[in-house]
Amino acid sequence: MVIKITGTGSYIPTSIEKNENFHQHQFLNTDGSTLTHPNEVIIQKFKAITGIDERRYAYDHLTSSDLGFFAAEKAIEDANINREELDYIIVAHNFGDVKHNTIQSDILPCLASRIKHSLRIKNPKCVAYDILFGCPGWVEGVIQANAFIKAGLAKKCLVIGTETLSRVVDKHDRDSMIYSDGAGATVVEATDGDGGILAHETASFTYDEAYYLFFGNSNNKELCPDTRYIKMDGRKIYEFALSNVPLAMKDCLDKSGVNIKDIKKIFIHQANEKMDEAILKRFYKLYDEEIPEGIMPMSIQELGNSSVATIPTLYDLVINDKIKDQHVNKGDVVMFASVGAGMHINAIVYKY
Repeated sequence: MVIKITGTGSYIPTSIEKNENFHQHQFLNTDGSTLTHPNEVIIQKFKAITGIDERRYAYDHLTSSDLGFFAAEKAIEDANINREELDYIIVAHNFGDVKHNTIQSDILPCLASRIKHSLRIKNPKCVAYDILFGCPGWVEGVIQANAFIKAGLAKKCLVIGTETLSRVVDKHDRDSMIYSDGAGATVVEATDGDGGILAHETASFTYDEAYYLFFGNSNNKELCPDTRYIKMDGRKIYEFALSNVPLAMKDCLDKSGVNIKDIKKIFIHQANEKMDEAILKRFYKLYDEEIPEGIMPMSIQELGNSSVATIPTLYDLVINDKIKDQHVNKGDVVMFASVGAGMHINAIVYKY
């Protein structure tokens, strides 16, 4: 028995928010003071660091569970399975369903229950639950599905990452330009043959790092002090990621027994283009190897950072040949790696 991803699907919102759409925004410092540079310069520097040209926002009438449902339908169809045979539906997110122009997060019932309801699954033994694990949530969901199947508790699992970060950003914070909306889904099941999940690694750094990402007040001190928005200490996250993600990836790869030269693709969380490139450079340096050309597909330029949705969406796009010059062939060994709020890090070595 091997445990493989047998179906993928993604939902990419069609509403595009380009960088120039932020030219008229009022960006402020954390103390409420005005930034010294004009928005055009701020956005130019932002693009140079993050690589982001545009991001996707969900239509006003849609929520995270809707996006997750759309991606799930595609994954189930791609896997060609009977949805009533699913043993688990695991949904990774961070903020639940946040309706447009509201400030409350709605997680009652959980998003997994909502998506199962939308999928019209009748089987009560299909267990639906959410996982809150920061941006690495989808990867951790796959690791949990793998564990359930290995333990004999499941045969087929649906793992979804869905988010509408555009609903929880502070429009007066330049970091708001990073975030986007989207969903990715995968069917994970026990199959015959070879390959599948070869190794995985997870770590939670909380002693000093727990609040590098947090819910905080707007930079605009005139707004309601009781309303919270997604906030981060970008410099600390960058330094943390560069110090710890390559080591976790190495632990995972070493555990798999795969030679680094045999890795064909690395699907890394689309958080920041420069950060991802630096992580990859340090990872290969641990083996005294050069980075192979084209090994790290990127979607952040057009899709931004949709948190838990970035990796499953990127994987779905690449295996369906929807990203130029990026392909995965049968038998290829790939890696998934993520870092995010908590601070959590995880990785998977997977044979396609």
